[in-house]
Amino acid sequence: MDTTLIDAVSKVDTAFKFIFGISFIILFLITAVTLYFLYRYSRKRNPEPSQIEGNLVAELIWTIVPCIIVGAMFWYGWVGYKALREAPADSYEVKCTARMWSWKFEYPNGKTSDKLYVPADTPIKVDLTSVDVIHSFYVAAFRVKMDTVPGMHTYVWFNSGEPAEYEIQCAEYCGVRHSYMLSKVVVVPKEEFDKWLNASSSATEAPNEGEEVMKKHGCFDCHTTDGTELVGPSFKDIYGRDTVVMENGKEKTVKADDAYIEKSILEPGADIVKGYEDMMPPTEVSKEELAKMLEYFKGGGKPAVRAGAKGAEVAEREGCTGCHSVDGSEMVGPSFKGLMDRKTTVLKDGKKMEVTANVEYIISSIKHPSEYVVDGFEPSMPEYESLSDDDMKALIEYISTLK
Repeated sequence: MDTTLIDAVSKVDTAFKFIFGISFIILFLITAVTLYFLYRYSRKRNPEPSQIEGNLVAELIWTIVPCIIVGAMFWYGWVGYKALREAPADSYEVKCTARMWSWKFEYPNGKTSDKLYVPADTPIKVDLTSVDVIHSFYVAAFRVKMDTVPGMHTYVWFNSGEPAEYEIQCAEYCGVRHSYMLSKVVVVPKEEFDKWLNASSSATEAPNEGEEVMKKHGCFDCHTTDGTELVGPSFKDIYGRDTVVMENGKEKTVKADDAYIEKSILEPGADIVKGYEDMMPPTEVSKEELAKMLEYFKGGGKPAVRAGAKGAEVAEREGCTGCHSVDGSEMVGPSFKGLMDRKTTVLKDGKKMEVTANVEYIISSIKHPSEYVVDGFEPSMPEYESLSDDDMKALIEYISTLK
């Protein structure tokens, strides 16, 4: 390991030990002199007070010695400061975005996480910014602390050292969930880090051809793959399943075979699954695309993006779960559980009104949270206008699964 990397931490420790040591010695000397004066110049031993006109030696001592001490403190502090501000040219850079009340880390290849994963024995430079209020990135183990300021980019750097985990805290009070703004620096061997960095998420693994066709035509916007309900019935285990449909106002049971699935794609209004609305438009697909879709339903390809899985990742990554529970309990914001299509009392322009938490309302609440504030909660949520359309869809799908 490069000894200059070790020096960055050791110089901070040296400055601290020097200042603490000097402060302790001064405290000891002041206490000793005070006790001596109390004894030596008490009224019993010195009934007549002395008038001291001046003492050149004493004046020189209490002027020169403090100057030397302050100069030495400044020197040690400056050396430690420079060590923490001069990041090596070969540092591995990670972007960190702070928000109420979570940390988001973005790597050079675009991958994101809510924990800071870094390779062992490597200088790490963390570029810091905030999207709402001032936070402070603090890792005691590496002796680094730096404010994250909205609209400003700052940084810290440290040597990752041996594989281990270290606590990340926010050292600047930033609101009611300040104490929950925690994360970790996870130091792993370089080979393991490279594998993690380049690995695809289980929620977004490469789809097969049938899945590509279905994504192209927006099938997964209304149908899940894990059994939960959205606008339309779930695709999970649909092939060969007995399904109750409505035909001319009467119920009948059909088997979801090739003919039924093909008809449901080309003529979705013909046999409506019981319990669902006639909302699906006809889908124009070629014979080749239809064959690929049927193959997908038969289970010939990889599973599609699991409903809710990607949305759960987005919610965690963007810090949503730091303020919104998924089990019905109240936190800083209302719970995600049962949120979709729930009747909600909100405040708009100081007036109470009742709204339905449909897709449009949830999207508006994410992008412009101060427009409709749920009654009983504070308007503390930052705006998320930069959220991509894919992430927004995934988040809506995830919320829909939390019945």
